[in-house]
Amino acid sequence: MNQSTANLVEITDLHFSYGKREVLKGINLSIPRGKIIAILGVSGCGKTTLLRHFGGQLRPARGSVKFLGKVVHELDNNELYALRREMGMMFQVSGLFSDLSVYENLAFPMREHTDLPEEMIHDLVLMKLQAVGLRGAHSLMPSELSGGMERRVALARATALDPQLIIYDEPFAGLDPISLNTIANLIRRLNDALGVTSVVVTYDLSESLKVVDYVYFIHEGVVMAEGNAEDMLESTDPFVRQFVNAQPDGPVAFQYPTRPYEEDLQLKVG
Repeated sequence: MNQSTANLVEITDLHFSYGKREVLKGINLSIPRGKIIAILGVSGCGKTTLLRHFGGQLRPARGSVKFLGKVVHELDNNELYALRREMGMMFQVSGLFSDLSVYENLAFPMREHTDLPEEMIHDLVLMKLQAVGLRGAHSLMPSELSGGMERRVALARATALDPQLIIYDEPFAGLDPISLNTIANLIRRLNDALGVTSVVVTYDLSESLKVVDYVYFIHEGVVMAEGNAEDMLESTDPFVRQFVNAQPDGPVAFQYPTRPYEEDLQLKVG
């Protein structure tokens, strides 16, 4: 297997701006098949913007994202629609349909994208829910779920069409320690059991490093550091050390850029 076919996703010199604000300034990274890759960085560093290029929601100013060997932003609508079927997404806020039951939330993408009979959809939905420990909750509404249960349903729905790539956008945010550990372990188990490739985008270092195979740190629009999870814990890179140790100041400054504090104090009010 050559390097191109070994990687499910290849991102090359990716640039993107919101107006005059440049967010991505030349991202280069690869996502090997069958692995769990973490993309880490502080809030606002461009992680979610990067994800939106995977599915073609955004078009790069320069560079490219290749998925299954195809340049995403060069695809027409029909090709892009077909490509997205190979991606599963677990959103930051779960994204469940509030007026549909747990069962109907999982059945929806199967009905939308396949011609499977209802009997088979029934069995597949229960199988997906069994994998996340929530088969008994199939009749509940999203409003009846705890935060951890809601994330598990969202995880199950992300696997509904057996995609080649599953993307987790901040899967650990707002969870209690038990639910957080459960979701982290499910991501690892499902990735290995289904033979898929996973991307975990998060700022939660402690949990992500327990389950991922490789880590990319993004800061100021570029990949600041990368390596195996174990290597990141021992890294001497100032940015990585600040992130790992949760230090308030360092390469990521606590204070927003401005003039010296003393100058502001000397200014006359009004």
